[in-house]
Parts: sequence; C-alpha cells; structure tokens
Amino acid sequence: MPKDGGIGASSKRREDIRFLTGEGNYTDDINLRGQAYVHFLRSDIAHGTIKSIDTAAAAGMPGVVRVFTGTDFEGVGTIPCGWQVTDRHGEVMQEPAHPILAQGKVRHVGEPVAAVVADSPEQARDAAEAIVLDIDELPAVVDMKDALKDGATKVHDDLNNNLCYDWGFVEENKDAVTKAFEDAAHVTSLELVNNRLVANPMEPRVAVGDYARGTDESTLYTTSQNPHVIRLLMGAFVLGIPEHKLRVVAPDVGGGFGTKIFHYQEEAFCTFAAKACNRPVKWTSSRSEAFISDAHGRDHVTKIELALDADNNFTALRTETHANMGAYLSTFAPSVPTWLHGTLMAGNYKTPLIYVNVKAVFTNTVPVDAYRGAGRPEATFQLERVVDKAARELGVDPIALRRQNFITEFPYATPVAVEYDTGDYHGTMDKLEEMGDFSGFAARRAESEKNGKLRGLGVNCYIEACGIAPSNLVGQLGARAGLYESATVRVNATGGLVVMTGSHSHGQGHETSFAQVVAEMIGIDENMIEIVHGDTANTPMGMGTYGSRSIAVGGSAMVRATEKIINKAKKIASHLLEASEADIELKDGAFSVAGTDKSVAWGDVTLAAYVPHNYPLEDIEPGLEETAFYDPSNFTYPSGAYACEVEVDPDTGKVTIERFAAADDFGNIINPMIVTGQVHGGIAQGIGQALLENCAYDDNGQLLSASYMDYAMPRADDLPMFSVDHSSQTPCTHNPLGVKGCGEAGAIGSPPAVVNAVVDALQSAGKDVTHVDMPLSPDRVWAAMNG
Repeated sequence: MPKDGGIGASSKRREDIRFLTGEGNYTDDINLRGQAYVHFLRSDIAHGTIKSIDTAAAAGMPGVVRVFTGTDFEGVGTIPCGWQVTDRHGEVMQEPAHPILAQGKVRHVGEPVAAVVADSPEQARDAAEAIVLDIDELPAVVDMKDALKDGATKVHDDLNNNLCYDWGFVEENKDAVTKAFEDAAHVTSLELVNNRLVANPMEPRVAVGDYARGTDESTLYTTSQNPHVIRLLMGAFVLGIPEHKLRVVAPDVGGGFGTKIFHYQEEAFCTFAAKACNRPVKWTSSRSEAFISDAHGRDHVTKIELALDADNNFTALRTETHANMGAYLSTFAPSVPTWLHGTLMAGNYKTPLIYVNVKAVFTNTVPVDAYRGAGRPEATFQLERVVDKAARELGVDPIALRRQNFITEFPYATPVAVEYDTGDYHGTMDKLEEMGDFSGFAARRAESEKNGKLRGLGVNCYIEACGIAPSNLVGQLGARAGLYESATVRVNATGGLVVMTGSHSHGQGHETSFAQVVAEMIGIDENMIEIVHGDTANTPMGMGTYGSRSIAVGGSAMVRATEKIINKAKKIASHLLEASEADIELKDGAFSVAGTDKSVAWGDVTLAAYVPHNYPLEDIEPGLEETAFYDPSNFTYPSGAYACEVEVDPDTGKVTIERFAAADDFGNIINPMIVTGQVHGGIAQGIGQALLENCAYDDNGQLLSASYMDYAMPRADDLPMFSVDHSSQTPCTHNPLGVKGCGEAGAIGSPPAVVNAVVDALQSAGKDVTHVDMPLSPDRVWAAMNG
C-alpha cells in the first residue's frame, strides 16, 4: 500500500478541489427548463386564527402561475414525525398534525400560510405581498413552564394541553434514587439553561420539484442529509407517491449540523406544486427565512442534583428537564431530550442510580430538533457543570473528583440502559493534563492578574453514543424507521470501483475517507475508487448522515460489501492460478498462491470477471458487484477530556478564550487530518453556544434574534489555536473498523469547559458565583460579578 494512502493516512480531501475552484454542484445551482419559482407568505404573528386569505389580486399579477393556500392541501398528508415517545405513565405522546400550509390557525412566526408560484422570484415575491391576510391574533405561549400551567393558552386546540409527554427514565429507579438522596452525605444541585440555537449552515435550504407527466414520476432536488428518508416520509406519508415513482437527489450540501436531517414543508410543497402546475418549481430560502423556518436546537431548562457519600463517591443523580418542542414535532424531535439525552446521563462515571424526567412542551415558537450532538451536549453540560460545582462545594480538586468516580472496567452497563464496550477515561485525562500544561497555569494566572484580568481553568469529560442504531433497539424506543446503513460496490472491468452509499456527505470528507477504507482492503490506489451518494435512484436504501454514524455504520456496510467482492474475486483468481481458493491471498492489489511466487494482478482478475474465458460459468456468474446492509449490535461510545483557559475583564465582563485543549478517544482513525478538522469545527460551534449564540423570543412569540445583526456567530478572532489530540484509542469492539465517530465531539465537550473556566476565574477573584447561564455575554458575566 502506498505510504500516502489507506487507513490512517491524512489523505487530502479530494472533494475540496471542486469546492475551492467553484465547481461544486449545490441544489441552488440546479435550474430546470421551464422552471417557476415559489415565494411563501409567512405568518408575522406567533398565534392566531386565520379569518380570511384574499388571493385575488395576487393571482392576477404578471407572471403568476398559481397561488396556493391551505385549502389546496385538504386530503393531503401532513408532515410526519419519525419518532414516537411513550411517557412514564404508559401514554403515547400527543402528536398534532403539521400541515404543509397553515390550516385554520398559525402557530409560530414564520409558518407558511400561502405560496405564490410565478415565472420569476421577483414576481412571486411581489404577488405574495399583494395577498390580504386577516388573522385574529391570540395570546402566544412562549415560556415552557407557563405553557404547562392550568388555563394556559393551548398551541393546538385539539390536544389536551401543551404537554407533549412526561417521560421518566429509568422509572423503576425512582424510589431508590430518592432514598439515595435522603442518605447522602452531600447533595449538589444546580438549575441551568441550555440555550436555544439556530444552526445557520453556510448553504440555506433549497428545494426544486420536478414532475414528468409522461411517466408520472416526481423528482425532488433538496439540501438534505438523508435523501432516502425524505423519499420515505414525503412519498409514503405526505403526498402518497409510490417510492418507485419518486426520486430524491441531494447533491453537494454546504453544511447541515442536524438542521438538514428533517423533512420540511417546503420540500413537500415544491414536489406537490410541480405536478399541480406541470412545470418545475424552485424555492431558495433567504437567510431571514432560515431563522424562522429551519428547525432550532437545544432549548432545555433543567434542575440537576448529584448525591455523594462521605468519601465523595457519586451515589445518585436525578434531573428534571423542560424541553421545548416548538409549535410542531419535527422529524426526530421527541427522541432528542429522551433517548439521546437520558441514556447519556451516566457520563464517564460509575454512578449506580440515575433518574431522568423530561417534560416536552409545545410553544408558539419554531420547532426544535437535533442540532450537532443532539441530546448528548445537553446531558454533558448538565452533568459536567454539577460535578464541577460539587468539587468546589467540597473543596476538592475537580479533576481528582472526576478521576475518583471514573468507570475503569469495560464493558460497563450503565443504570440508564446502555453498555459502554471500551474506553480509557484516565488515559484521555492524562493526555489532557499533558497537553494543557496544567502545572504552568498558576504562573499564567499570575501574569493575567498583573494585567488586570481574571484567569480561569475549566475541565470537562464527555462520552457520547454514536453510530445511531441498532434498528431493533431504536424500534423498541419509538423510532419509526430502521437505522441501518447500506453500500453497493461495483467493480469495473479494468479494476476501478464505484461505491454507492446510503450515507450522505455535507462536509465530512466521505469521498476521501470512504475511499481510503476500500483502498486499504484491496491494496489499490485511492484514486481508483469513486464514492457515489445523495441520489435515491443510484444508491441503495440508507438512513443518511447524522449522529456521527457514517464511518461506523456506513463504513461498516462498505467493508461487508467489499468483503463479498474480495471473496468472489478470490474464486476467479483460484481458477486463473489453478489453485485452491483456500490458498489465495490478496495483498497490495494482487492475488497470490500462499507459499509460492504465483500471482495475478487485481486488474487481471476484474477483467476476467467480465470477460470469463478462463473459468466455467456454472461455477461463477460473470460480473463483480455486491451490496451489503449493516445494522450494528450497539452504539459506539467516543469519549474525551477538554480543558479551557479564559481571561475575564472585570470592568466589562468580556470573556476571552486564551487556550483550549481536547483529548479524544475515537477508536481507530481513518484520516487524522479530517478528524482534526471535525473536532475544530465542533469546538468552534460549542464556543459559539457558550459565549455568543442565543435564539431569543419576546412574550408575543416574536423572534428577537432573527438576523446576524442580533444573533452572534463566532468569528476567527473569537477563537484561539486549538490543541487537539486523538492518540488515545480504544477501538470499538463491535464494528469491523473499530471506529467510534468524531463529528459531534467538539460541540459536546466545549460548552461546559468554557463555563467551568469562567466560573473558576470569577471564584478565584472572590466572587460568589456558582453558575452563569449560556451565552456568557459580557453583560451576563458583569452582572454575575456584581451581584
């Protein structure tokens, strides 16, 4: 194998050539012959009854093809939710209908009420402005706790109340947890907010619907992380299109961060309207639209309590969380605060008893769903903040308290229903202490004090569940689809390969790392391998990309398919070499007979597969193409330890991050450069949440942070140089690559490290501050310092 290729090499991302030279093919680059454009008229109030929609003037304006309202979708399915949660009382969650265009009421600012299809974007926009919309405004419910009070305004009149579900986990632990707290030598409690975020990917959402009347086939081009899931949800549950008559194509996608997982109203509308108008229909979101139509993230309010014995061992943990669902249930929304959050509350620690309660609440706000990390950051933030607070209350070193309670024996079954197969939490903490130069911190703090600044050091440990699956388990937990992955490997006659995957790339570098895996297995150059994804017509059924699952689940499917290819190729090679199949070995792109110098090149064997002159057809059918599906037996469990050093200006409250170190265990590494890039991006997003980003509503349900003028995204000068290491590797034991996933780690581990550092800085100056809610803006920090 060439030194610069294969597993473990930092091969340059092959996809970057087209991205950097402007040759990428994004959804907005797709323009079809005869295409029309849609502009959505969106509600500018959060809650109200639609009294009338007068479209007469709009329908007669130049270029208008057709005006649609909710009445056009009567009898059409509504946007489905892909996960059903059963609450602690055995009741199924309340699940309201989610229409493509509002019907009867509007329930959040930004909900589409009408849509104009016209010959140009400008004509569609002008006509939408001519629609006369009469809405009788109703009180909006925005605060989650207020939404649950008796007599609160209901977001959905047909539901019993605004409570989606009241989930308890593990319910049978509840009494034992209560007893452990009664017997505890020390109890630490903390109330905190995990602030609402807007994903803001570089590329906004786009949808292009097309319809072929002659074949009755529909095509949707869309910015999606999982085109097969969109085809399944939209075809079967919304528009009633048979899957063989519906093609979904997701070309290059410029960032997703979770918000492009979900099936949205605009995708269904464009597909429906293309058939109704008999011409292609295109929608490109503006940035302003994205703020009020893309699914938001996080938005939890939590009380967490930690019980310890007299020797500072963790004995029990319990949490009570209110989780905002927004006005409707987005595709994965119910799973995020429950199964993706509650099952991770053990963290890295051997706490014997845990109870998690989550109340999911409907409000008159944009729907909330998975955002990078999805439930895992929320769990880690709660846990790592309360552990740090406990250490300070007990007067012990925060790292020592963590080490004392680390899980050290694997596999380890947690009290919240998951089993960690491998890990070395002391190892990652050792690496972090080395990287972070903790022994030199006192001198750095003294130097900061000379300059009139307060310096703090915060640490944090995390574990996450990645490789979302297995299907039989998540099915029992409420998933309405399997979460396997697939791959088809097609070998050409001259030896090149096309690998078709159900996974999707939106910045992860799959075209490079997937090729490295297959190249390593066969022993050929990576450039002989093409990775195809994003088109349901050309790829096997797969569940897409999210939850750091692509290499663990999608990559494993590729391994299985490639193994089938190699096994068949060995049969052909055995005929060509006149040897027993059991004696055939594959190494460095050649088949050889063990113990001899007889060999045949990979290309000769693949040619023979398509020109079968040298072996009997009754033994082996021609061709070399195989498909495999992979459904893992367990999640993977990446883990790590992070450290942050900050300076705080006591006069203004401004926080500056001076140093940041991350030690991660991702199992085996396919491409170290890509892994480092993923961690960098995640840390930047986590720091954005910790210091800058906040999605804020007023009491009337108006989004106050609806543009970059008010929503602060992190910039380069907000970030230091990161010190990143992933040399601590405990391979996963249940997938063929031994990989764990890396895409979300940075966003999980960084927020608590930042907040812990700021609290440390303030306490070092004698300030009686135990917590500051994110984002730690200068005014919040200054207010905390000054009581």
